[in-house]
Amino acid sequence: MNIIEERFAVHKDDFKHYDTEKLRQHFLIEKIFAADEVLFVYTHYERIMVGGAMPIAQAVPLEPVYQQKADYFLQRREMGAINVGGKGSITVDGERYEIDTKEALYIGRGAKEVIFASDSADQPAKFYLNSAPAHHAYPHKKVGMGDANVLEMGASETCNERKINQLLISSVVETCQLQMGMTELQPGSIWNTMPVHTHSRRMEAYFYFNIPEEQAVCHFMGPADETRHIWVGNEQAVVSPPWSMHSGVGTANYTFIWGMAGENLDYTDMDFHKPNTLK
Repeated sequence: MNIIEERFAVHKDDFKHYDTEKLRQHFLIEKIFAADEVLFVYTHYERIMVGGAMPIAQAVPLEPVYQQKADYFLQRREMGAINVGGKGSITVDGERYEIDTKEALYIGRGAKEVIFASDSADQPAKFYLNSAPAHHAYPHKKVGMGDANVLEMGASETCNERKINQLLISSVVETCQLQMGMTELQPGSIWNTMPVHTHSRRMEAYFYFNIPEEQAVCHFMGPADETRHIWVGNEQAVVSPPWSMHSGVGTANYTFIWGMAGENLDYTDMDFHKPNTLK
């Protein structure tokens, strides 16, 4: 079954008065995966849904949730799935896609039956999921790391040397508004994005994983002149409103998946803020 939590949008003026507990309540998603369940947080930022599926003892179907008022989950939505666990598969209306670690599947609007499965219960697949409203039915498409558009950015001197694997973006697969990718930090680098940026044309969600045990990532958010931070553990996510910049620094190496929804599909549409101007 699908388990759902709903998060309403926050105005940036209200955000200024939040303490640590309230910041985490509104923006941090602490649990992405549960055995043989599909977990989702339904947000009111572009109506994006953020969650995960982890089939272990049995295959897990994607079911509609109350907030959608839909006959089936993807009746008016598109979805991206990226596997961060063991080998698995996603079956869409009878067509089976084998999805290995760090491979992605775009599922277009109108797919009626979606089933998640793992090849092994000992090493289950973990499908990280983003879903957004869709106005058109684009074809389903599997995207492996070899199909991704790869950007190599940053430098070791600034501790942000990283490889950005653009998986589900307009130059790789047609989508209505959803975009997803995976950023891998190189050894010795801990900053995931610097200089920071905002893009009021779309919101973003960050999912952090491969964080070593007893380590964490400090995620920075908020307007550039009114920043806050949230400490994030392994396999947790942060929802970033369109008025918020987003960056993070880890106490060890890690990987993260970014997902965006909004009106602009141009990946380079960013308003940068220099480090010495942040407050």
